[in-house]
Amino acid sequence: MAAPKKRKIATNLKLQLKDKACAFDFYSIACDESTDATDIAQLLIFLRGVDDNFCCTEELLDMMSLKGTTTGKDIFEAVKEAVEKMGLKWEKLCGVTTDGATAMTGERKGMASMVCAKVKESGGEAVRVHCIIHQEALCAKIVKLGDVMNTVVKTVNIIRARGLYHREFQAFLSDVDAEYGDVLYHSDVRWLSRGSVLQRFYSLRSEIDQFLKEKGRPLHELSDPLWLSDLAFLVDLTHHLNTLNKNLQGKEHLYAHMKAFYVKLRLFETQLRSFNAAHFPALSEIKSAIPKADLSAKKEKYVSLLTEFNQRFQDFSVIEKEIKLFSTPFLVDAEEVEESLQLELIEMQCDDSLKSQHQLLSLPDFDQSLDNAKFPLMRRHAK
Repeated sequence: MAAPKKRKIATNLKLQLKDKACAFDFYSIACDESTDATDIAQLLIFLRGVDDNFCCTEELLDMMSLKGTTTGKDIFEAVKEAVEKMGLKWEKLCGVTTDGATAMTGERKGMASMVCAKVKESGGEAVRVHCIIHQEALCAKIVKLGDVMNTVVKTVNIIRARGLYHREFQAFLSDVDAEYGDVLYHSDVRWLSRGSVLQRFYSLRSEIDQFLKEKGRPLHELSDPLWLSDLAFLVDLTHHLNTLNKNLQGKEHLYAHMKAFYVKLRLFETQLRSFNAAHFPALSEIKSAIPKADLSAKKEKYVSLLTEFNQRFQDFSVIEKEIKLFSTPFLVDAEEVEESLQLELIEMQCDDSLKSQHQLLSLPDFDQSLDNAKFPLMRRHAK
């Protein structure tokens, strides 16, 4: 009985989402493709829509198995099926977010390009952006730091997976009065977990080195200045990324957080070119601890990652003016916005009561409060 009941619940939830989707004035989708344990590619499609009352709905639109090839065309066809099955209109799709895979982001044959072409063909316009939290592949691929993470995880597993080792290690840390009482397990897909594991491992590196030597299983990397430099850089980088990740869990000021991170990256890039590690405390500590080690060759490696991250943010610079108009309409120069919005914006900026409301209300509540007869285009822009 359980299976039919679950199917009924799932069907009911789909019908509820379909009813809400019919009322969307605009919607966007986010797509993520990965391979499951049985080696079958799974495509997750998330939906975010807004109605005339500025009520936002966020739901999983569909999860689809991609059997065979996973080209941009294959992924597009799956997205097309999900969108049309839900009764969503293409001309109302205003944004598509993807991971960094080529099949998703290719200029001509990528899924996002095909979606934008379909929207344009239907009379709409969609913006495409890459997910900025997909840093895992960048760190492993661009800077070749995957070996550092693999060594850390392998070492932690050696200590934690064996009961006697684990108990002896905890007792050892207690005896040497270490900063932390244990090492942490690592969840392979979560950067917040990864950063915590790296930080704990780095802080206990001397204790881990001593413990493994006593067990006759020395970790030679802990005596290699170049490896320690990579570890320290990764510790600092994941700290900065996790701070951004946590900030992006909120509902407001997301662009401000992204903009701030973008500016920080440019600062880091400039400073690291001269190997100034002012905002990379672990890396700075390794530089000071091993002054005779020639770590200068590493700086180009680190700068290349930061450059790659900077390129990720170029998507947002294209729509920066539109985002500013949405988030801070009273600070935008009317001459810099679309001509169709200029007169409404001037009316809004000259209304002191609206200026007060904007300071008091959340963005959705403020936009909902705008008179539809007086500000139809500004409301449309906000949606």
